[in-house]
Order: sequence, then structure tokens, then C-alpha cells
Amino acid sequence: MELNYKSFGQGEPVVILHGLFGTLDNWQTIARALSERFLVYIVDQRNHGRSPHLEEMSYPILAEDLRTFMEAHWMYRAHIVGHSMGGKTAMQFALNYPDMVGKLVVIDIAPKAYPGGHENIFRALLDLDIERVENRKDAEVFLARRIDSPAVLQFLLKNISRGHDGRYNWKMNLPVLYRHYEDILQEVQGDEPFDGPVLFIKGERSAYIQPEDEPAIRKLFPQARIETIPEAGHWVHAEAPGEVTRALEHFLST
Repeated sequence: MELNYKSFGQGEPVVILHGLFGTLDNWQTIARALSERFLVYIVDQRNHGRSPHLEEMSYPILAEDLRTFMEAHWMYRAHIVGHSMGGKTAMQFALNYPDMVGKLVVIDIAPKAYPGGHENIFRALLDLDIERVENRKDAEVFLARRIDSPAVLQFLLKNISRGHDGRYNWKMNLPVLYRHYEDILQEVQGDEPFDGPVLFIKGERSAYIQPEDEPAIRKLFPQARIETIPEAGHWVHAEAPGEVTRALEHFLST
């Protein structure tokens, strides 16, 4: 199984993983900026973007996908960056394969289980009859009645593609993501902590990482430090790409 990816630059390898409903394109601007110093891979995780659609979905499986991807590209050690769901994949990978991780960056997610919050989005997406959509505006108008945030709406619309037959379809494997949503919410687990350097980046306006999460973070990642990006929410890399790029460059270069 080959994950879809793009690569930029030369130097030490850095692998960047997107979050739920995302694609590698969400990280292309930051990847190009980092490529002045690093060989950067942005990757579609399974059931997202142009990567294979498969029935299984859990963090141990996603971590194994990353191991297979790295070995297929002759990478036996890399810096790993992940946002949200991708951050949990990155944490699981570091706990399972610590020798393959140089530095770890986790963006706006903690290792804990979460109570949910995407149910309305799933219902809206599943209620859209994608095969009957005649143009992107049809999809936008339908989803706008159910999704209040214009930013979230535009983010989700990036998952719609048009095939050679002219029909629209989802890039993501929406039914499987919905069936495995509980698995995506689950905590990250490891028998031993990851002792390498770790940076957690959180958005100031995001509630995904709380002060009470720090003991659990440091139990699994004892060298972790947490940096807050002012005025940013959960999609911190989209809202403050310059600040995130600078934080990544400084952490990965020192």
C-alpha cells in the first residue's frame, strides 16, 4: 500500500501529517517554506486525499502506514509533524517506533480521548447526495445550510473532486471515517514514554489542549514543551502559517 505524497527540498527528512477531513495540500505552503532547510514530505493518510481507501482505521494502523511509507522511501529516521488526527498518528508512531523519530511536533491535540464534536459535520456530509451534485456551488449551498463556519465549509469543500466522467465524488472515504470515528477519538497509548525532543503547538483560542492535559502529555513525552500561537484556533497552521513555520524551523533546526 503506497500513501499519496509530495516532497520538497533537500536535507534531513521531515514528514507532515494532516488531520481529519484534511489532505496533504493543507500543508503545502508550510512544506515549501521548510524545504529551504529540509527534505519535506506531506502525506495523505489512508482514507484521505488520494491515498488508498481501506476498511481499517486506528492509530496503531496509521502508525504502521507511516512506518511502511518511510521504509519504502529509505527513511529510517525523520522528524515527524502532525496536526489533530495526524498529531495522534505522530504520537503513536513515536511511541511504537522511537528509533525512527528525530524530533516530534504535535499540533493542537493531546494524547487523551476526546468526546466528539464532528457529528454535525458527518451528518451534513453524509446527507449530501454527492453523485447527484451538478457543480460545486450546489454542494456549497447545501452544506452551508448545515455548517455555520465559512472557513470549515471551504475546508470541507476541498474534499470534492470531479472524475473523468464529469461526476463529483469525495476524495475521502467518508463511510469508513464515520464508522471509525470512535477510534479516531481514542487516546494514544504506549508501554514506554518517548524520550526524544517534542514540541506541542496549540492555538490560543483552541480548547483541544488544556492545562490539565499537561501531566498526561509529560507522562508519555517527558521532554515535551508547549508553545501557544496567539489569536489562533484549532486550524492553527491555516490561521497563522508564518508563526507555525517559524516555530517549526526553530525547533527542528536546534
